[in-house]
Amino acid sequence: MVKSLETPAVELLKPGVKAPVQETLLTPRFYTTDFDAVAKMDISAHEEEIRAVVEELKADYNRHHFVRDDEFKQSWDHIQGEKRLAFIDFLERSCTSEFSGFLLFKELSRRIKDSNPLLSEAFDYLARDEARHAGFLNKSMADFNLSLDLSYLTKNRTYTFFPLEWVIYTVYLSEKIGYWRYILVYRHMEKNPDFQFYPLFRKFESWCQDENRHGDFFKALLRSQPQLWNNWKARLWVRFFLLTVFATHTMTVFERANFYEILGVHPRKYNNQVIEETNKTAARAFPIILNTNHPYFFWYLEQCAINNQKIIELNNSKHGLIAKFFKKIPLMKNIVWYMLKLYLIKPINAEKNRQAVC
Repeated sequence: MVKSLETPAVELLKPGVKAPVQETLLTPRFYTTDFDAVAKMDISAHEEEIRAVVEELKADYNRHHFVRDDEFKQSWDHIQGEKRLAFIDFLERSCTSEFSGFLLFKELSRRIKDSNPLLSEAFDYLARDEARHAGFLNKSMADFNLSLDLSYLTKNRTYTFFPLEWVIYTVYLSEKIGYWRYILVYRHMEKNPDFQFYPLFRKFESWCQDENRHGDFFKALLRSQPQLWNNWKARLWVRFFLLTVFATHTMTVFERANFYEILGVHPRKYNNQVIEETNKTAARAFPIILNTNHPYFFWYLEQCAINNQKIIELNNSKHGLIAKFFKKIPLMKNIVWYMLKLYLIKPINAEKNRQAVC
């Protein structure tokens, strides 16, 4: 059984406006990057594929999808207690994540408009989708008499600089793992409609197709840059980012296991399936993928999550700062140790398998 942490109570920035969650390693982050490096990218090796994806983005298949139909127009006051808190937490984190993507993509589009118009157009479409998602999620929060002040977030959140290579790796993975997270919940709801307590879940099938198209764009971008996949350094970085994204996902799911249980989803099984499917999908872009069939792979991930939960519980305890610091050291060492053990599991050569299929 996965032990969930209690969802914290809602804190307000001002009446009706939720205070942003405290920034941690697991909360959605805001990013910036080397815009000049993007402007100078040579995408000629995969330009045809990139243009094809841009045409798909331009078609905007979901432009009429995110409509708040009559099913939304009712009172949601009957959703109370832990269920209400957990769902609001889900809405906030999802909205913040989508809005973070919007800010990055919009700035990329603006900065490279003259120097790289094709990529600028693509990033503008990506920003359009992310803004649409964030807005829809924020309106869903309004059904629970709350909202996020997105302009406040823009000005007050910490922006983390990522080199362009890291942005491509992480955004590709976040879009693809997002696809699997949404589609698996949607399929579960289709089979178990009694758990569908709010109409947002009905939007997930088309929603996740946006995530898929975004991932396809970053896959084409990645493959256009041989230095991101065709050498030993790239293979080490790919391994690192796959592991980091999977570990973060596991920690997040375990931390919020109660939300998935409210949906009728088994947290451990859900987490494992999301990771397995994302790992398989990543073989289309990355030179290597992780060996999720290794007998200790998911056990090591869970040990990271368990130690992370102990750190969170310690942070919320009444111990003094010095006592907390020293008590956290062995827990952090445990996480690093299990991450290292995961990293050292021999990966699967996706490039070799791709060539064999061809």
